[in-house]
Amino acid sequence: MANESNAPAPNIVEAWSWSRSQLARWQLAELNRQFAAILPLNRFYREKFGCDSLALADLGELTSLPLTAKDELVQSVDDSGFSRHQTYAPYRYSRLHRTSGTKGNPLMILDTIDDWRWWSTTWQHVLTAADVSQHDRVFLAFSFGPFIGFWSAHEACCERGAMVIPGGGINSLARIELMRQAHATVIACTPTYAMHLHEVAAQHAIDLRTIGIRRVLVAGEPGGSIPAVRERIERAWGAQVIDHCGATEIGPWGFGWPDGGGVHVIETSFIPELIPFANPDSKDTTLFELVLTSLGRFGAPVIRYRTGDLVRSTNRASIRCSFLWLDGGIVGRADDMLIVRGVNIFPSSVEAILREFSELHEYRVTLARAGELDEIAIEVEAADHLLEPIRNRLLTGVGLRVNVSQVPPGSLPRSEGKSRRWLDKRARSTF
Repeated sequence: MANESNAPAPNIVEAWSWSRSQLARWQLAELNRQFAAILPLNRFYREKFGCDSLALADLGELTSLPLTAKDELVQSVDDSGFSRHQTYAPYRYSRLHRTSGTKGNPLMILDTIDDWRWWSTTWQHVLTAADVSQHDRVFLAFSFGPFIGFWSAHEACCERGAMVIPGGGINSLARIELMRQAHATVIACTPTYAMHLHEVAAQHAIDLRTIGIRRVLVAGEPGGSIPAVRERIERAWGAQVIDHCGATEIGPWGFGWPDGGGVHVIETSFIPELIPFANPDSKDTTLFELVLTSLGRFGAPVIRYRTGDLVRSTNRASIRCSFLWLDGGIVGRADDMLIVRGVNIFPSSVEAILREFSELHEYRVTLARAGELDEIAIEVEAADHLLEPIRNRLLTGVGLRVNVSQVPPGSLPRSEGKSRRWLDKRARSTF
């Protein structure tokens, strides 16, 4: 039987400087080792590929295999409650997590002990880029439910030797006080929650810059690579923001730098592809969907997985790492792109504009249909004198005249996880 345990991971800093040919050789060897281990046992991919053994002679042959979509995984769930892309019998697994379910039904994912080690090893790229060491104290500002992101962060920080401070089960003010008492130096949370903590601190006359946080690790939603969002968080905390990308069904696939600008795909753990984003209503030909193949997660592999994350084509590269560089990070999601009166709109594009106004605290966007025309309205917690400048900036930024109205401070919902700021009454859904 093929070796089903993880191969020794290469030194992170050395791998960052590998040539493209070195990286391709590593990826091909890891991919073939994974095929040898999983195909005899994995019902989903054995049926999808029509074989129980496969070895590629060249990495370019990967594109001849069919793509995998999340809907396929959800639809393959059997009487056990788990997707058929799980390679082993349930007793082989030690961890259970679940996708957020923001788009459709949540999916339960299992990981073996070796898979979980792969998660932690891959996460080390994020921590290395953030310069997190054993001298740091990392505060995880998240309630620890089935969401995988900060469980994996916890494991990775412990493995690195950093002190981990769990922030679950207490309110925002208590978290701020615990950070101060424990002398936290790093915080991990969503971009939205980092801004919300600043709002709570201001209400209690607390200056977050005095706590001693030097890095803010953000994930779970766009924002870490949006300049206006980064600037607001960094100004509030007196710290640098590090963007991170990942998903329960995929793994921790991307990391940014303290000076921002985008994210790298961790190519020692994933093979990335960029496929043109085809939307019949859009004339934008610069958008690509990110497709990822995991390397090393044998218990829950994804081969040519359509992430739904959209990026733009770019020739710019990072001088610090040879891994694929996504300039500007994630533009948006394929299922989040809206076309209003012929104009492409991403939630992240609207957020980038609204966060330019430092006095704006929270917002909510409502889409509705007036006859045959789509209408967009935005409620903002902001002073009255900002309404017209916000309208004008949205007109120049997204090309639409938007109805912007004021609501009382604190009246819009807050979230410590993924935000729910968009209400689409045309389809009666929220995201």
